[in-house]
Amino acid sequence: MNSSEDHTPTPPPPAAPAPTPPTEADVAAVHAQLGRPPRGLRAIAHRCPCGNPDVVETQPRLEDGTPFPTLYYLTCPRAASAIGTLEADGVMKRMTARLAEDEELAAAYRAAHEDYIARRDAIEVLEGFPSAGGMPDRVKCLHVLAGHALAVGRGVNPLGDETLDLLPDWWAKGPCVTPPAAPGTAAPDTTSEEPE
Repeated sequence: MNSSEDHTPTPPPPAAPAPTPPTEADVAAVHAQLGRPPRGLRAIAHRCPCGNPDVVETQPRLEDGTPFPTLYYLTCPRAASAIGTLEADGVMKRMTARLAEDEELAAAYRAAHEDYIARRDAIEVLEGFPSAGGMPDRVKCLHVLAGHALAVGRGVNPLGDETLDLLPDWWAKGPCVTPPAAPGTAAPDTTSEEPE
């Protein structure tokens, strides 16, 4: 966990000004991260310091027309694993209890819900579908909250920001995956020749 006793954490990079279209390398990286082809991939919403995508923006409807309300999908397996540990440790239950007790936190979380819906509706309205992650009344998926916070930057989703603060530096060991080289490109030469 990030704490001043362990180390000085390096925050993940700030959100990009806007999501960027995925490159072939991005699609390959997300495929490797998920262990399957990405579905409904619309854009790269955030990049890990290693350069790989760690949050993607998805279409509100999958290719077959199925509604998919999760706009920001966390793809990095290291971050996802660390968040899974937080969920198993009861963080969601404690956050939900705080929402019932702290009116200011509850209002900020409702605003985060409204932000999420507005961003998704700007792409396509999913009438009658909630935002994601349990917003606005409870916490049911820290992955969604962290993805939202990474994609749009700090100060929008207070519980997403809090989740990020609880995570170890998942990027510190380097890329979580190394996607195959794009077709038509050579893999980098990793051999070292001695100078003559």
